[in-house]
Amino acid sequence: MYFEFEKLDVYQVTLDFVAVADEVAESLPKGRTYLRDQLRRGANSVAANLAEGVGEFSPAEKARFYRMARRSAVECASHLLVCRRLTLVDDALIGKGLDHSLRIVAMQTSMIKSTSTKTLETRQR
Repeated sequence: MYFEFEKLDVYQVTLDFVAVADEVAESLPKGRTYLRDQLRRGANSVAANLAEGVGEFSPAEKARFYRMARRSAVECASHLLVCRRLTLVDDALIGKGLDHSLRIVAMQTSMIKSTSTKTLETRQR
């Protein structure tokens, strides 16, 4: 038995991203707790908002949660780029995290557009 959101490719990529984000967070040097916490919270927010969106019935609410998940993925990409610029973590690991974030953002964008179209169709009836 599975939750509906577990069946989505975007959710599986998100779980992979959470694992990479956690690995990056663990690799950060002492004194970077603020960055570690923001990255972990942001990555988990992507997963949580995606799951909440799938669980919604209203297309408008679905789209809202998907937008929040997308924003969190973009936020995490920014944290990864900061880590890269400050050379805090192995660049290959940062690249892996950025690849996941790009995929998540692209998939979320499609989901938002699809859901928003359904919202417009519902309003026009």
